[in-house]
Amino acid sequence: MSSKIFRTVAAVAVAAGLSMAGSAMAGEVMLPKKVSWTAYGTTASGYAQSVAIGNAIKKAYGTTLRIIPGKNDVSRMAPLRDKRADFCACGIAVYFGQEGVLLFASKEWGPQPLRVVMTAIGTNNLALSTAKDANIRTMADLKGKRVSWVRAGDALNWNVAANLAFAGLTWDDVKKIEVSGFKASIDAIINGQSDAAFMSTITPHAKRLAASPRGLFWPELPHSDKAGWKRMANAHPVNQAHVATSGANISKDNPHEGAVYAYPALVTNASKGSDIVYSMLKGVVAQFDNYKNAAPGGAGWSIKNQNMTWALPYHEGAIEYWKEVGIWSDAAQKHNDGLIKRQNLLIATWKALPGKDSMSKDDLRSKWMSARGMALKKAGLPLVFN
Repeated sequence: MSSKIFRTVAAVAVAAGLSMAGSAMAGEVMLPKKVSWTAYGTTASGYAQSVAIGNAIKKAYGTTLRIIPGKNDVSRMAPLRDKRADFCACGIAVYFGQEGVLLFASKEWGPQPLRVVMTAIGTNNLALSTAKDANIRTMADLKGKRVSWVRAGDALNWNVAANLAFAGLTWDDVKKIEVSGFKASIDAIINGQSDAAFMSTITPHAKRLAASPRGLFWPELPHSDKAGWKRMANAHPVNQAHVATSGANISKDNPHEGAVYAYPALVTNASKGSDIVYSMLKGVVAQFDNYKNAAPGGAGWSIKNQNMTWALPYHEGAIEYWKEVGIWSDAAQKHNDGLIKRQNLLIATWKALPGKDSMSKDDLRSKWMSARGMALKKAGLPLVFN
């Protein structure tokens, strides 16, 4: 049954005074009694936003939005892969999932058939925080300093690498301090074990660091530094230049010139039914005024902040909604078709990789990245990851 027909039947049932078991209705928004999202850990801004959205959805439609916190990319993405969660309010690890790189270059993963529903971009930046007493005033000052490296935290570590690349540095130019999770990466600074870690400027951890004896300083990514931005773009194509006006030690009077990308990005699997994706999206957009001020960064979910030509393809149920509100274009469709082509190519190449089930972890990664590179080059598509 198509989503349009499904919603029409539902409307008729409501008009007739009938009930639809397992659904919560309000106008054209129809959701099951329970929907699950995975998100960052309980102290992260993405988790707080998800909870605020869940409260609004519950009040408006009677649907319980279960938020499953995960301290790293594996614990956030695995429930989605295994279809134990409906959606993921994730970070940039979703891009790694599509590309089949880093932690996804393994027997358990491979390139993932992911689809975007919507994204959030607030007044914050996603930046490298540093201890004020470490005297890191520019990205170049990071050379030789201690930097938090999160186990199974490919997204966080990739972001650090992008900031290092801005100054022409790599992980080899700093002292890598291995930690167990996102919170631990900040704890390491406060406890004097590390000097820098990546986070949102509005996460509660930024305030914790600012209030600690070590203090907080945000090195900038000057937008006038074209060479630096070119280096960052090569290492991190999903970033965009952005001036933050909110966060610890940041305000309209004291802005931060840096970078941002969608966080969180609400994603699901390509196989997810269009009906629930359409209704989830419509509900989140409809309830915006009821949660935008309930959590730091909540206003970032505004329809005005949506990018229809981002790094991952949109779900067909989401496209239906974006068409209805008039912000889906022919250019967006062409871009989306290209992303799906890329994703399908990567998945097909992964499935055709011989002997992957019997290879060692290192051999599999090496052979896969080689096969991936050749397939993308043959198709005239950018590698992004070598």
